Amino acid sequence: MSSTSLGPRRKPSRKGSMADVPKDLLQEIKRLEDLFTVDTAKLKAISDHFVDELAKGLTKEGGSIPMNPTWCMGFPTGNETGTFLALDMGGTNLRVCEINLPEEKGEFDIIQSKYRMPEELKTGNADELWAYIADCLQQFIEYHHEGERLDKLPLGFTFSYPATQDYIDHGVLQRWTKGFDIDGVEGKDVVPPFEAALTERGVPIKLTALINDTTGTLIASSYTDQEMKIGCIFGTGCNAAYMETCGNIPKLADMKIDPEQEIAINCEWGAFDNEHKILPRTQYDVIIDKDSPRPGQQAFEKMIAGLYLGELFRLVLLDLHEQPHIKIFEGQDVASLKKPYSLDASFLSDIENDPYENLLETGDMFHTKLGIKCLKPELELIRRLAELIGTRSARLSACGVAAICKKKSYKTCHVGADGSVFNKYPHFKARGAQALKEILDWEKGRDGKALGRGNDPVEILPAEDGSGVGAALIAALTLKRVQEGRTMGIRDPEGMLAGTAAAKPSSKQVAPEAKK
Repeated sequence: MSSTSLGPRRKPSRKGSMADVPKDLLQEIKRLEDLFTVDTAKLKAISDHFVDELAKGLTKEGGSIPMNPTWCMGFPTGNETGTFLALDMGGTNLRVCEINLPEEKGEFDIIQSKYRMPEELKTGNADELWAYIADCLQQFIEYHHEGERLDKLPLGFTFSYPATQDYIDHGVLQRWTKGFDIDGVEGKDVVPPFEAALTERGVPIKLTALINDTTGTLIASSYTDQEMKIGCIFGTGCNAAYMETCGNIPKLADMKIDPEQEIAINCEWGAFDNEHKILPRTQYDVIIDKDSPRPGQQAFEKMIAGLYLGELFRLVLLDLHEQPHIKIFEGQDVASLKKPYSLDASFLSDIENDPYENLLETGDMFHTKLGIKCLKPELELIRRLAELIGTRSARLSACGVAAICKKKSYKTCHVGADGSVFNKYPHFKARGAQALKEILDWEKGRDGKALGRGNDPVEILPAEDGSGVGAALIAALTLKRVQEGRTMGIRDPEGMLAGTAAAKPSSKQVAPEAKK
């Protein structure tokens, strides 16, 4: 048997290859296993603490996890109709989508275009940024609706940067991320300058909702699968969103909202355990935090997200090489290993995907990318280290999902997940499922069936397109609320309807039932 195991455990044949590993390296492998393994008891303790911290974030005093109310009130029914735009402003591209929600339940049609985000704009001035985005939207409308007379199209804007929102059609940027550093935007509402740029060009678009990609992931996934109750991102960063009832959100108590009313919460859970009370940090995690741009922040994210997995791996290998009693990469130039963030999560992913008994591909990668020639025992340690880091990430990620399930008493549900680590990292899904089973004490699957894909009580599944379809749906749900006169969390309800198809008495846009 070769070692192309698809499950989270390695086939015994690869274990046997430890036989020729010298004692000093075997001891190190054992030490690393003890350091990076998170057992069931620890997973449960982390999840319980996570539940408390989620609740704390919803109080007036708050906690490490921001738990931002998004003013997206409730799930879609699947019967929403109409045409909506979505704008996704990422670090490298600007994506514009037009989404048509037909009469068929849970269906959608989408056309989209991508525009490059010029590097110089990311450090330029604010007016240039909004002008460029408005130009792209104008180009999109002219290309797809040439010569047509258009009602104003409602737009959902996916703005995935930390922002606080008192209303769904407003958002104050807290700080730039993803390489942006434009003066005069932080601490200000981004909506008025964006709308001014559209008005100046006469672009027939009305900003209806400013959303975060994670909230979009939750809403888009629940539109096509009503069992979806949580949206997650496991990528370069990490985050989750879920629906909370207003009665469980003390920080909104003064607004006198019906306690049964649901509102989506954007957790921003990368900040879990910033106080370092529960997560099993190693000395390598401590270095990552200390050398990061914002020490003391995003403690959870730094242990599980794609941005940091390769760096953890690099720090461990460099440390082993520098220990006099351990013989690893002896007599070799390891200068390339000394460069911070030179290895990314895909490097670990390739190591874990190496199908060869002798880890031939891993050896080639180390030689070509790092200029290091590895001996067979060193390759065994490298492979085991990649598995340990990847497994820890998946198991800790599951603690957050389990915490929301516990907080909401979800015995069964689907979780929509997106992001490069979830989609591409080998065994991430299986390792996460195994951790959920341990935390939530499953013995049987749904309807008494055996546990496994399709039968696990809580399943983490690939999400629908959150920043496109999700943003459009949230725009639809927001217009529907205005039509029904439920305007909490909307700054300018009249202005939102004005000039759109939804303002016409005969309109089928959004919510035919609201017209009755």
